[in-house]
Amino acid sequence: MSKATRKDTQSPALHVADRHDLIRVHGARVNNLKDVSVELPKRRLTVFTGVSGSGKSSLVFGTIAAESQRMINETYSTFVQGFMPTLARPEVDMLDGLTTAIIVDQQRMGADPRSTVGTATDANAMLRILFSRLGKPHIGSPGAFAFNVPSVKAAGAITVERGNRTRTVKETFNRLGGMCPRCEGRGSVNDIDLTRLYDDSKSLNEGALTIPGYSMDGWFGRIFTGCGYFDPDKPIRKFTKKELHDLLYREPTRIKVDGINLTYEGLIPKIQKSMLSKDIDSLQPHVRAFVERAVTFSTCPECGGTRLSEAARSSKIRKINIADACAMQISDLAAWVRGLDEPSVAPLLATLLQTLDSFVEIGLGYLSLERPSGTLSGGEAQRVKMIRHLGSSLTDVTYVFDEPTIGLHPHDIQRMNGLLLRLRDKGNTVLVVEHKPETIAIADHVVDLGPGAGSAGGTVCFEGSLAGLRASGTVTGRHLDDRASLKPSVRAPSGVLKVRGACTHNLKNVDVDAPLGVLVVVTGVAGSGKSSLVHGSIPAGAGVVSIDQGTIGGSRRSNPATYTGLLEPIRKAFAKANGVKPALFSANSEGACPACNGAGVIYTDLGVMAGVAIVCEECGGKRFQADVLKYTFGGKNISEVLAMSVTEAGKFFGAGEAHTPAAHAILDRLADVGLGYLSLGQPLTTLSGGERQRLKLATHIGEKGGVYVLDEPTAGLHLADVEQLLGLLDRLVDAGKSVIVIEHHQAVMAHADWIIDLGPGAGHDGGRIVFEGTPADLVAARSTLTGEHLAAYIGH
Repeated sequence: MSKATRKDTQSPALHVADRHDLIRVHGARVNNLKDVSVELPKRRLTVFTGVSGSGKSSLVFGTIAAESQRMINETYSTFVQGFMPTLARPEVDMLDGLTTAIIVDQQRMGADPRSTVGTATDANAMLRILFSRLGKPHIGSPGAFAFNVPSVKAAGAITVERGNRTRTVKETFNRLGGMCPRCEGRGSVNDIDLTRLYDDSKSLNEGALTIPGYSMDGWFGRIFTGCGYFDPDKPIRKFTKKELHDLLYREPTRIKVDGINLTYEGLIPKIQKSMLSKDIDSLQPHVRAFVERAVTFSTCPECGGTRLSEAARSSKIRKINIADACAMQISDLAAWVRGLDEPSVAPLLATLLQTLDSFVEIGLGYLSLERPSGTLSGGEAQRVKMIRHLGSSLTDVTYVFDEPTIGLHPHDIQRMNGLLLRLRDKGNTVLVVEHKPETIAIADHVVDLGPGAGSAGGTVCFEGSLAGLRASGTVTGRHLDDRASLKPSVRAPSGVLKVRGACTHNLKNVDVDAPLGVLVVVTGVAGSGKSSLVHGSIPAGAGVVSIDQGTIGGSRRSNPATYTGLLEPIRKAFAKANGVKPALFSANSEGACPACNGAGVIYTDLGVMAGVAIVCEECGGKRFQADVLKYTFGGKNISEVLAMSVTEAGKFFGAGEAHTPAAHAILDRLADVGLGYLSLGQPLTTLSGGERQRLKLATHIGEKGGVYVLDEPTAGLHLADVEQLLGLLDRLVDAGKSVIVIEHHQAVMAHADWIIDLGPGAGHDGGRIVFEGTPADLVAARSTLTGEHLAAYIGH
């Protein structure tokens, strides 16, 4: 389709005076983009649509936002730039009219166990100042209420000048922090089962250690053998008390082994730092399994899980201490702050209240400030990041959003739309990648990419108004007004899964029978208790396969091929065809490029900024040694195979000389869940929450589990792909599985055999079952918010 025919020149929303009112992109070739050229109106809301993998993120994030950030970095002094890696310029012929880009994405917030909703925003800092001013008894500065600040006693000296004489006075300095000394601000303590760390009947040289990665073959072996603290050939059960203490608890100590300076550290502090200081979901699967097996976590007995010292908890405002305030539901905390009439801190109270009200306005009033930020969903994390921008007085900024409606009930989407329009009306440019028709409908300008995914996408199929998109005939245009209808009949259950007295989080002693052998959809507004019921109350274990959008364990080198086990048959096929070892065809093993260790890029982590990746000059991003790339299978080398999309690889390994049944079976399952556009070697860190979940689903299909539990599987899916997902869910049920889905998409609700609706509101206003029955009964009753929106969706 030529640019002339795809461009809607009659868009009433666009009245730009000249090119200075446009962001102009000419010849963009990032990832799969094929010389894309677009002109985006400034101070308007532009929505980017298209099937998953069509190039939306490559254009918005990889081109426009990336170049804006690169140019901002260039404004720093040469001295400052010397400490920063050079950001590569996106592959584009021209970018004109850029303004400062602020990215509000779905990346999970920091997994640091001390990071909370309060610390991730300014709310916690303002509360600490408030308690340091008004709290009784007065215990010190704001730091005295911070669970990230330890108390420190230090001796020092001060030089005092009086006239022409000086004298030195020795003094003890006290810095009172709010950190609980027992749990060090984590709120929980852990107990390590020593029997899980080693087999005491063996010596170290006999392989006594059972901790992942602690092998006597590498550096650990050299350290244990050369430290001199114990005999590595003596069974651990025969160690003296001192030897066992040194093995387990010795603090970091400098030692010299074979003339090399090394650091020896006991197993317990080593495990604490390398494994237990991180969010457990971010660990690699085998390490996570070890931690779950060997470590017991419990609420800190000293602070009761509040993370705070006794002194910090003793200071109160109207019988409330700072731990109580952080534990409140934010909507309740806002009401409490509103009741404080203290002229001395009036500006602080007004700013704090504005922040707390923003949480409520954005649909997150059900959270508490003490909630660990690593437990937020991608959609919740994105909305928390929005908080700091809603009150900003900046204008003429470009805000970039990645599917801001993810995790939102239809009732909440209108509120999110209002926030996006508010940012626009302040004089900002708002760019939104989105699939939901309710948000596409508020766009001033629409850019539709496609027509397909991966190599079949990367072109602009339409650019213009919403009305023009409807009439355009593109995939998005054709499906924009799709409305699912209720099924004429529903399946009969084969039994029930009984849940009794569920009280996880905000659930109020819930009793419910979830039918088995059918498609059950659990609905309700965000924060109503859906995840608490499904993930917290349905008994996990044998027969239950739980698949969520959480982080997939693994390093930056992990990709769909390694995660699904697909790389194993591919490596074996290459090895057999060339008469060499399979390890050569792994970028994590012998075949890795030595310069980048098989990553394909050189990563530079910046403490306070986003990390930067620069393509490895040695391998050109191919990840393998040059010698390995000489070996081929079916006419392709291993790098070329990993660059293939799932669809391309399915054809390649499905027939002909490259026919590999084991690989083809895995590729079929990936295509089945709508991931045909992903490349086999794409880093897992670049996948959205919905893509991660569908990757997990593809991996688990075929397992012996009888109950599949899914959490918003439509996240990130184009309107045209939802039908394919429904077909997959049907096939699972028809194969004798029970499928329970947490979902907001009305098409999935309409397709259900049974609906369990929670509410009526969020947080302590939710946690109850407000409806159980068929979708037809829900529509007929219209007794809940979900029922009203589903009725409107299907046209009743």
